[in-house]
Amino acid sequence: MRQILPLTSDPNQTFQSTLTVDGENITLGFKIIFNEVAGYWVMTILNPSTNVTILDSIPLLPSMNILGQYSYLRIGSAYLINASHTQEEYPTDSNLGTDFILVWGDTVF
Repeated sequence: MRQILPLTSDPNQTFQSTLTVDGENITLGFKIIFNEVAGYWVMTILNPSTNVTILDSIPLLPSMNILGQYSYLRIGSAYLINASHTQEEYPTDSNLGTDFILVWGDTVF
């Protein structure tokens, strides 16, 4: 099952989302931050019931499974998609959630 996470271009986003992964519902907390110095977005994933960090500062890069090397966690797969076919190679500080969307799906082995 594929789901789109509700991202915006706000440089400091915090939210939680219940996602269907491998037929099970899981709730994850997210922090999405734009690193102004480096010019890219990073994602932190948390266990919302304990506020413990599961993964920290994962760069949001398009065209690859962002969680590919973490399949053992069984929290799914995530792909940043250039949905509007903008000429930008990476999301800027103003087009995350509009030109670039984050699609979550089942764990990929």
